[in-house]
Amino acid sequence: MNIDRIKNVYLIGIGGIGMSGLARYFHHLGYLVNGYDKTETPLTSELIAEGISIVFEDSENLIPEIFIKNIDETLVIYTPAVPADSKIVQAFKNSGHVLHKRSEVLGFLSSSKFTIAIAGTHGKTTTSTLVAHILKDSGFDCSAFLGGISINYNSNVLFSSGNIMVVEADEFDRSFLTLHPDVAIVTSMDADHLDIYGDHQHLIDSFKLFIDQVKDGGTRIIYDGLDLPATSFYSIDKRTDIYASNIRIIESEFHFDYHHGEEIIKDIQLGIPGRHNVSNAVAAIAAAKVCGVPDEAIKNALARFRGIKRRFQYIVKNENGIYIDDYAHHPKELEACFEAVKSIYPDRTLTVLFQPHLFSRTRDFADDFAKVLSSDGIDKLILLPIYPAREKPIEGVSSEWLLDKIDLSDKVLLTPEGALKYIKEERPELILTVGAGDIDRLVKPIKEILTND
Repeated sequence: MNIDRIKNVYLIGIGGIGMSGLARYFHHLGYLVNGYDKTETPLTSELIAEGISIVFEDSENLIPEIFIKNIDETLVIYTPAVPADSKIVQAFKNSGHVLHKRSEVLGFLSSSKFTIAIAGTHGKTTTSTLVAHILKDSGFDCSAFLGGISINYNSNVLFSSGNIMVVEADEFDRSFLTLHPDVAIVTSMDADHLDIYGDHQHLIDSFKLFIDQVKDGGTRIIYDGLDLPATSFYSIDKRTDIYASNIRIIESEFHFDYHHGEEIIKDIQLGIPGRHNVSNAVAAIAAAKVCGVPDEAIKNALARFRGIKRRFQYIVKNENGIYIDDYAHHPKELEACFEAVKSIYPDRTLTVLFQPHLFSRTRDFADDFAKVLSSDGIDKLILLPIYPAREKPIEGVSSEWLLDKIDLSDKVLLTPEGALKYIKEERPELILTVGAGDIDRLVKPIKEILTND
């Protein structure tokens, strides 16, 4: 990949959170950027508004000639989520282009930078955004590729002329093995993506390979209990190398003290809720300290952190009701999310709308999903049909099948339209929508229902 000769960038699957970040990055640098995606979304609409041309029909006739003919000056990036028999994919291959995965390009872009890479089956988006925000807010600055939309910056990519780059290191499809970071954080290694890895051990083996790729003299910040070589282990409420103590809730805000050896930063206010996010903040602080960010600047940045869209995001918060939206789609993520909600609102009746993501994940973790969705903290469960994403249906695996496993007295399976009808009629006092599929399409109509008298 001779990036110095590139003038044009075409992204196949441009609407994905990772791909759109690359699109924005190259567009910001002045490249001609075009792309294809099968579905128009709010994110693709934003890219178009920013000046990036996107088509939504898989037709080779819609590819501008400049991208097809100028092979040496054109970088073509694709996501494995796009089928290999895509007409646009085949058109580029037939014309002699070499197609690159997003992870390859990310590895190349970060290779000359001081790179902080954050990996984990959950927690990596919040932690990477926290690291980037601390650096930006404190004036140390960084560029960043994030797996979510930072509310502070309203973007999933941050720009800088400096040498520090923050990268969310995705374990899906072993993408993070293209990275050779200076600082690596691993937040978790719970079983996930078993459709790719086959079993949990193969997933763990990939994380070990990722950690082995940290540069000589680099820093490995690892969550306590993970079987990985570490410079420092971190935790909450446990005296590891780095840890949080004195975690408390003051007027719905989480506060804690940070410890690293004999060093203490007291009375940190975190701008987002949840004990799991205190853990993420501890790792982010440790990475910021490696870069030399002063304690007071770290405290100020964390107090000003507003979170990430679809990560415990308040959509409605007034005297009539509270509505929170979250991306949680793994049993461990759901458990952490429910715990955070109930720790802040222990006396409110909680209505949960959950959309399972992938047939294979629903099958592999059915009992774990059933257990967490049967928890005492949930008063009403509305289960939506499984979002298939890249998968075809698996016989016997459905939301009806999952619902039967859930031991909750007040549970129901509804379509998205049925869920909206229920909310309009019942107007629950505390609503939580969770899932990684297209459940986000319900956010706006639910907000409208709850804010209209």
